[in-house]
Amino acid sequence: MVTKFPENFKFYCASLLQQAINKALPDETIPPIELARPKQSGHGDYASNIAMKMAKSLRKNPRELAAAFISALPVSPWLEKAEVAGSGFINLFLTQNAKQQLLHTMLQAGESFGDCHHLGAGKSILIEFVSANPTGPLHVGHGRGAAFGASLANVLAAAGFNVKREFYVNDAGRQMDILTLSAWLRYLELNGLFFQFPPNAYQGEYVIIMAREIHNTHGERYVHRSESMLQQLVEAGTDTTAENEDARLDRLIASAKSILGQDYAYLHNFVLTEQLGDCRNDLMEFGVEFDTWFSEQSLFDSGMVTHAMRLLENKGLLYQQDGATWFCSTRFGDEKDRVTQRENGQYTYFASDIAYHLNKYERGFDHLLNVWGADHHGYIPRVRGAMEALGVDSQKLEIALVQFAVLYRNGQKAAMSTRSGEFVTLRELREEVGNDAARFFYVLRKSDQHLDFDLDLAKSQSNENPVYYVQYAHARICSVLAQWNGTPAMFIAADTALLIDPAELALLRKLSDFQDTIEAAAKERAPHLVAFYLRELASEFHSYYNSTRFLVAEETLKIARLALIFATRQVLAKGLTILGVTSPTEM
Repeated sequence: MVTKFPENFKFYCASLLQQAINKALPDETIPPIELARPKQSGHGDYASNIAMKMAKSLRKNPRELAAAFISALPVSPWLEKAEVAGSGFINLFLTQNAKQQLLHTMLQAGESFGDCHHLGAGKSILIEFVSANPTGPLHVGHGRGAAFGASLANVLAAAGFNVKREFYVNDAGRQMDILTLSAWLRYLELNGLFFQFPPNAYQGEYVIIMAREIHNTHGERYVHRSESMLQQLVEAGTDTTAENEDARLDRLIASAKSILGQDYAYLHNFVLTEQLGDCRNDLMEFGVEFDTWFSEQSLFDSGMVTHAMRLLENKGLLYQQDGATWFCSTRFGDEKDRVTQRENGQYTYFASDIAYHLNKYERGFDHLLNVWGADHHGYIPRVRGAMEALGVDSQKLEIALVQFAVLYRNGQKAAMSTRSGEFVTLRELREEVGNDAARFFYVLRKSDQHLDFDLDLAKSQSNENPVYYVQYAHARICSVLAQWNGTPAMFIAADTALLIDPAELALLRKLSDFQDTIEAAAKERAPHLVAFYLRELASEFHSYYNSTRFLVAEETLKIARLALIFATRQVLAKGLTILGVTSPTEM
């Protein structure tokens, strides 16, 4: 007889089934055994369709096969019974004692309850997320990527991975040049020099604020006033030979670099420092921190881009056409070949991305996980192809996509545009609904699904607001415990056999799902499963709270019930922490 109390009921039941099938069919190959919670508690604690999966290849009746497996189940003090259901499901019923004993396991584990370190087993994983261009304030779309990435990193850590968090700073590309030009032109306006501001430059108020800071600190230092300068800017901005607005903008950037000379580097560094600093602060206030802020410019300074391109060239995977250098991306599943170096000699974003990902591999991580916006879906094949071309294991690279978040206020969609300056920033969202609501609402849906963010609901103090509902459960428990004069150490000796009320058993059953939830969230890259679980756990607790008195006269019953809600508080707090949400003690 198996007597050791199982660490995980789901694994334990799967192991019992494995033993039974091996006994009933010793020569057969057994497919993976999957267990699920039946929708109705009357159908058992776990259900498996393993008999139905095996019946076809064995040419047997699935119900008869399920019955044979049940007959071969080893005797266990934790399994009350097993039944055949429907067309061949196996329903497993745990003993009441098993659920009651779980409470002691939870109390002994403390804050580590729910961890499933066997999954990650200490393997290293680098998760890169947000990585927004430092060309303006973070908007609500970035916020979803930040909340998802940070929560997923926490889930993976709880699952036993050695997690490193990284922000890739695009500080070497064209967008930074556009921002520098935008700030300089606004600065010139403050000095009385007005030009037609490019419609495709950065328009936001933050650009004007940076221009004022430059003007307040340096006065006319960066005007470089001269008739030739004025004429050069006018000609670049009104060049009718340029085929489009982007070409005119590039001519303006070139003119700015020519006019400013060495001063251009100062302005470039100033706007980068300002916007990157604002991004850091915004994310830190949002509870999102990184181990590494990796500079794109460092790839050029260290020669990594040149190194990566040379490796591809030595493999015969680069060629020249129309003055540009192309990577043979189609050989590796991409829809067309890609430019790595333009005719003017400048490397493309793709070239630095190749170098960046090669650098990730060379840093020796067991797994690489990128969190990208859904609009980058088409970018995945070329990056994977480049890694395959470089001879590294492209399967180590995983891409998780995050769909855009759409805000609704008073039933109306809020407009957002990063170029026009008419966008809702992450900071504005946080100020309106608070960090907790923002973090929780952002992970309420699977990351690759569109998210409609209801601002009015997020601010409401009602049971319809999921974050309020979960936090209120935590606060209610804290209130009950505060009225009690004992200490948590008393819970270790709690007589859990007294917990026989259906509401108590239902709460214990839900608590036992916590580790499975963490594991599923880690495997599926799905922190929203934790949010769903917390809502369900809060619902079970509120039902228990509304039907039960905790501070009863009978001491042993009181301790047992308080131990149960203490363990519930413990799981609520841990789940909320994983999602980056606080656990208030009163509301």
